[in-house]
Amino acid sequence: MCTSVIQVDVIIPTQTKYLDLIGSIGEHIAKELDGYSGDKKAFAYHLNLVLTEATANAIKHATLSTPQDTVRILIHIEENELNIKVYDHGQGFDLETVPPPDFEHPKEGGMGLFFIRTLMDSVTYTKQHDGNVLEIIKYL
Repeated sequence: MCTSVIQVDVIIPTQTKYLDLIGSIGEHIAKELDGYSGDKKAFAYHLNLVLTEATANAIKHATLSTPQDTVRILIHIEENELNIKVYDHGQGFDLETVPPPDFEHPKEGGMGLFFIRTLMDSVTYTKQHDGNVLEIIKYL
C-alpha cells in the first residue's frame, strides 16, 4: 500500500520530442513507489510504455491544425491507485469503436490503445467542454 500522495502535472507542446521525458517520468515514479509489492522493474517499463503511447496518441490525433497547442499529463498516486489523465484539445474519438489490432496483418499504428488496455485496469475517454481526457487507472 502506498502511504504517500504523489502528483505530477506536466504540460508539453504537441511535439513528439517530449515523449522520452514523459515515459521516463513514469518509469522513475514506478521504481520509487513506497509499499508497492509487485515487480517494480516490470511496472516501470509498463508505465513508461503506457505514458508514451497515450501522449503520442494525443499528439498525433489531437492537434493537427494547431501546432502551438499542448498536451497535459496528470499522474496521481494515492493509497492503492495510480491515476493518469491525458488532456488534449482535438476532435476526440469513441474509445469503444477502436478495434483490437490485427496481429495476422500488422500495420503501423493501432497498438497503443491495445497496450494501454492490456497493462492497465481501467481506460476511459471523455469529451469535455474544453477538450478531451483519456483516464487510465492501475490498482496497486
